[in-house]
Amino acid sequence: MAKPDPLHTVLKLASEAEEQAALQLKSARLDLQKSQAQLSALQNYRLDYMKQMEGQQGQQISASYYHQFHQFVRQIDDAITKQHLGVAEANKQVTYRQNHWQEKQQKRKAVELLLEKKAMQAATKAHKAEQKMFDEFASQQYFRQSRR
Repeated sequence: MAKPDPLHTVLKLASEAEEQAALQLKSARLDLQKSQAQLSALQNYRLDYMKQMEGQQGQQISASYYHQFHQFVRQIDDAITKQHLGVAEANKQVTYRQNHWQEKQQKRKAVELLLEKKAMQAATKAHKAEQKMFDEFASQQYFRQSRR
């Protein structure tokens, strides 16, 4: 019985690493989507709040209310700025995870290619051995027939 090729173990490990990298990429993409959704929600909240203030235009409002309004808008703007940074970081993670997954995929494909090459070489060797055996058999038959 033929001894198992260690490359099969390497292929298994490479496939598992690729699968893990794919899961990490999927997770990073979900994080990016969440960050983008949060940014969009903050921007919409700010817009709604500004429209609400616009609706009060022409009405008399107190200075303290006006001050609180601007202070709150500043807080929302700060949150939006932080969320932009979060989205940028999430984008970086997606890019990093994408590259990492592609590296793992390339390694797996390289091992598969090596295994295919070894299998083709073994098949060629077996075919040559079989051909040699047939040639020897034909030579022996010819030799026996020519001696009669």
